[in-house]
Amino acid sequence: MKKVKNRIIVGLLVAGMGLISTGSFAGNPERSGAAGATELLINPFARSAGWGGANTAGVRGLDAQFWNVAGLAFTKKTEIAFNHTQWLKGSGININSFGLAQHVGQSGVIGIGIMSMGFGDIEYTTTDLPEGGIGTFSPQFFNMGLSYSKEFSNSIYGGITLRVISEAIADVKTQGLGFDAGIQYVTGFNPDKDNLKFGISLRNVSAPLKYSGDGLAIRGTLQNGASLGLEQKSGEFELPSLINIGVSYDFKLAEMHRLTTAFNFTANSFSQNQYILGLEYGFKSLFMLRAGYVYEGDVTDSELRTTALTGLNVGLSFELPLGKSGKAVGLDYAYRATNPFDGCHSIGARLRL
Repeated sequence: MKKVKNRIIVGLLVAGMGLISTGSFAGNPERSGAAGATELLINPFARSAGWGGANTAGVRGLDAQFWNVAGLAFTKKTEIAFNHTQWLKGSGININSFGLAQHVGQSGVIGIGIMSMGFGDIEYTTTDLPEGGIGTFSPQFFNMGLSYSKEFSNSIYGGITLRVISEAIADVKTQGLGFDAGIQYVTGFNPDKDNLKFGISLRNVSAPLKYSGDGLAIRGTLQNGASLGLEQKSGEFELPSLINIGVSYDFKLAEMHRLTTAFNFTANSFSQNQYILGLEYGFKSLFMLRAGYVYEGDVTDSELRTTALTGLNVGLSFELPLGKSGKAVGLDYAYRATNPFDGCHSIGARLRL
């Protein structure tokens, strides 16, 4: 039975890779800007952001809830994480995230992740008072994911996430649900080394959403003095759905040293496809240094590229064991290069119990 499952998973992964090579997933740069809730594309976790999300195949723990939820199944007991990101430093945008994962039953893990995006205080303006001076408002972007991941065998892991999305200003808002799903397949060239990993994830699948609220209504006065209210209908929008397909390989340089190479392909529905290369060095489980490069069409051309992110990502992590029970506290940092602005800086702390 296990062999049948393994063949099914490998077949799916090979089919996904074949779609890449045949060009079935062609990016849609002409649809850039047509999706809503694009904050769902921002990775709030510093550890996986440090190599640009190249680790779809090998992401573990709470970071997996964003990139490939199957990796959540590797949580042995309890994991708690906090992260803070200065997004496009100089723009005043800050992102805070919290995650909690708990092992349940023999092979299951449940997780919850919360991401809040703040833009600071913005001046109210009207046609009569274009300079403001009548107060401020604060946009609130928020999403919360509830995940379940499971180890189906020693090689196969899978999971699914239900995500609540909310965007609001004082008088206009939208709310909706989205789904993520993913699988990981772990193998090796001999029984003692599970050093080859494959992964595939589907993210941001949802029915169309739309905005509503008093901010879409206009009240005017007719010539006879009567009041007339007009409400504008909001058009529907889709979430920025995508598919990640990745592979990684661990090189054991020595007993205490590891070098992991990773590749990820992202097929975007509302922007250009991305090709991500990543490299991570690890000393035991105490220190990790990583880097990644995210390539998409025209990313090296300052006049033609469609993103402020210029491709380079770097990061590092420290782990401090708390005794011999497997408990540990960790610190993560990631930097994502941008032009304009002064990059994106993420710092995180996690506790494994």
